[in-house]
Amino acid sequence: MGTEQQKRLDEAKIETLRIWGDGLSGDPRDEVRAAGRAITLLVDEIERLNVDLWNERAHIKFAEPSAAADREPTLQRALQPRFGSSGA
Repeated sequence: MGTEQQKRLDEAKIETLRIWGDGLSGDPRDEVRAAGRAITLLVDEIERLNVDLWNERAHIKFAEPSAAADREPTLQRALQPRFGSSGA
């Protein structure tokens, strides 16, 4: 098994998924085309979440110390509907 870092989705893996999704989206079989579209939608969502996370971290980093502490629960509340209610 690889390390935790190797298991994570880096830019290269995300781009590979995008290429697969685009390729499968052009397949003549409905099921394969749907799978390709689903992969593409998930990659798009991952990219949006990465941008949201980056922006929120930037706000926290440059905020006043007390304001940064107040914003952390806001990030958790904003992302919780997307990932469910588990604490993981």
